[in-house]
This record gives sequence, C-alpha cells and structure tokens, in this order.
Amino acid sequence: MANLTFSMENYLEAVYELSRTGAGARVSDIAARLDVSKASVNSAMNALHEKGLVTNEKYREVYLTETGLKIAKETAEKHHVLQTLLSQVMGVEEDQAFQDACAMEHVISAQSIGKIKSFLESQGVALV
Repeated sequence: MANLTFSMENYLEAVYELSRTGAGARVSDIAARLDVSKASVNSAMNALHEKGLVTNEKYREVYLTETGLKIAKETAEKHHVLQTLLSQVMGVEEDQAFQDACAMEHVISAQSIGKIKSFLESQGVALV
C-alpha cells in the first residue's frame, strides 16, 4: 500500500496490537498507546478509513480491514525482529531498543528483515 506515512503505519500497528483479542481498539486506548490526543486518533482513523485500511464508526471500536491487517502485521513483525536484534543480540537497553525499532521499522526492506530474522534464528534467538 503506497502513500502511508510513518505515523499512519504506527496507528495501524497500534490498532493491531490493541485488537489481538478479536475486539476492536478503542480510540482512547490508541491515544494512550501512542501518547497522542483522541482528536489526533480520530483524524488518523478517518484518513485510514478513506484508504480502506480500517473500519470505524463514531463512538465505536476501530477494526482493521484485511489490507490494514496485512500492513499492520508486517509493521509489527519488523518492529519485533528489530527490537529483538537490538536488545537481545546487541545489548541495547529495552526502552531504547523499542524506540529505535519503532523508527527503523518504517524504512527497512522486507528482504533485510528476512535476513535479520534468519540470522536470529540461526543464533538460537527466540522470536516469540
């Protein structure tokens, strides 16, 4: 999906992480997770809805569409692989590894993530 900003990918990832139980994500929970206002979340959800990536109705939970779920899963996997590499292999402090992985996940290629994942697995590093 083209034309997604880093911020939009972060919103998709947040909805994905918050809705893993099958329930939708609440605007207030998304705002708290990303440390933004509810108005910012509503604005982002409207933009993502226009792109066909989420379904949202006023005062209801937000759900990912099939395409939104695919993008969110890819972004979340990149984040997890990078955070694992930084914290468990390279010894970066956990909070810093989280922040760095969040920045890196938007610019790294699928090929590079695949190679990092293979490397981690070959080293016996668990990707839970």
